[in-house]
Parts: sequence; C-alpha cells; structure tokens
Amino acid sequence: MKALLLTGAYGVIGTNLSNALKDNNTLWALDIAENPNTAYSRYFSWKELDSIPFDDIDAVIHLAGKAHDTKNQSEAQSYFDINTELTKKVFDKFLNSQAKRFIFFSSVKAAADTVEGDYLTEDVVPKPVGPYGESKIAAEEYIQVQGARYRVQGEEGKKIYILRPCMIHGPWNKGNLNLLYGVVKKGIPYPLGAFENKRSFTAIDNLTFIIEQLLEKNIPSGIYNIADDETLSTNELIRLMARVMNKPALIWNLSPKLISWLAKIGTLIHLPLNAERLQKLTENYVVSNEKIKKALHIEKMPVSAMEGFTKTIKSFGHANRNATYRV
Repeated sequence: MKALLLTGAYGVIGTNLSNALKDNNTLWALDIAENPNTAYSRYFSWKELDSIPFDDIDAVIHLAGKAHDTKNQSEAQSYFDINTELTKKVFDKFLNSQAKRFIFFSSVKAAADTVEGDYLTEDVVPKPVGPYGESKIAAEEYIQVQGARYRVQGEEGKKIYILRPCMIHGPWNKGNLNLLYGVVKKGIPYPLGAFENKRSFTAIDNLTFIIEQLLEKNIPSGIYNIADDETLSTNELIRLMARVMNKPALIWNLSPKLISWLAKIGTLIHLPLNAERLQKLTENYVVSNEKIKKALHIEKMPVSAMEGFTKTIKSFGHANRNATYRV
C-alpha cells in the first residue's frame, strides 16, 4: 500500500478522492482543521507542515487552494498567499524528501480565461486573467523551474504532474451547478435559451481514475488538461436536471440582442445579470483531453459527461449535500 498525503483533504475533491483511494492506500490528511472522515489514518494541520515525515510518503496530492470567487469579493493577494506561496512550501518539502510523486491541482484558468479557436490544449501560451488564474500559473512556473533544477542535479525517480481540470462536478458539489439546480427545481425559467454554447467539464469519477493511473503507472511528468470526452451546453444541462427531477425544462429563447442590452444595463446598475456574467454563461469553453488519454493509453474516459452529470444531479437531492466539506 502507498502512503499518500492529500492537502486540502476535507474539501469536495479530497473527500471524493479519499473515498476512492482508501481501500488500496494509506491516506494522510493536511487541512485547516480535522474532519471526522475515516478514510484518513493521520491528520496534520498547516501549523504542523514542518513536522510531517515526508520521507515516509510515496506521493503528495496537492489539492489545497483558494477557489475562484465568481463574485469577485476576495482580495487579490489572498490568492497568491494560498495558491502560490503555499504550493511552493509543499513542493519544496516534496523535493527534499524521498516521496516519488507530486500531483498539483492547477486549473484551465491558469492557461486561458477564454478559449481562442476550437479547443484549449496544453500548448497554448498561458494568458490568465485575474488573480485566481495568475496565482495558479505562478505556482505552475515555480514547480517547473524547481523541478528542472532538481533533474539537472542528477536526481531521478520523481514524477511531477500539473493537472489543469476544467469545472469538476460530483457528489457534494458546490458553486454554479447548485445554483442552476435550484433554478430548475423552483421552476424558474432560464432566459438564455437562444445562446447555444459548448463547455467542457470533469466528472469526479474520471478525475479519480486519472489520479489512480498516475499513482500506479509510469506516466511521463508534465502538464495535462483534464476533461470529460463530451461537451454539454447550459441548455442541455437544464434539460438533464429537469429529467432527473421529473420536472419540465423551462427554457426561454429570448432575443440575444435584448438579453445583451439588459446585461449592459445590469453592469451599470449592478444587477445579477451583467455583461461579464452573460459572457461566462453563454461562451464556448472546450478543453482537449487528448494528451492525458494518450499518456494513459486509453481511447476514452471511463465515464461519459452525461453519466457523470446524472450522478452529480442525483446527489444534490441526498442528505449528503448537507455535510460540511471545505474546498
């Protein structure tokens, strides 16, 4: 059995990952405060970082970070304090230890706020917009530079993976998906039906599969986009949610010109629907997952986007959604 240290262990992703990895691995948790999750055999607070025996760890899965604040209410420096500086500290501990694998959870937003062309690949020159993406790319650059210096010194055997997932969904999901679920559940019409966009997502089961493969196989170090094989539009998501809840899908195809005009007014008088939010709700954001599939020698991900979302949507109605997990 491998000993794995998960930072941000009690967040949504950490909770899902730990449930999948606990049977074949020994899991250690690093987080702000302990949570009664029986998947972990040991717990460390961030104040104990220097006392963690990294030499006894086989792999570090660095999940801890400050999530993207869609309301833009967070101070910019807080992103760099957590997403960049904290990552540096954990990565340095890894490099100076006997641990063999480091998996860093970055984001597609570290590469691009909007996708130019048909889809986003790992070859794109990063152009993050805002402190979230900027802090993530700064962490990536540090990992790459320090990792390269480590290899120049003649040390071998370590694998370093930078993962750029698009929006992850699964049980205990938080954020915009829950808001959309609430809209459908309450029977509120969705007024942006005339905008038919394409977006990539990442099912937690596909993410877990990839992590297991990175831990077990000799996969080349590098940067990898993580996404489901299929894209879904917002309209398709609403129809799927309505079908799972056995409710009608109320989608209004209002004039795009009218909606755009209302969004401009919303920007001026600070309404929920503004120009920025309209763009995010209706833009295309398609992410290629070909590089990771080629590295894993697979033709497709184990779970389709539709299957993953069906599981996610069903979880919203379960008692588990009331549990408290940190992101």
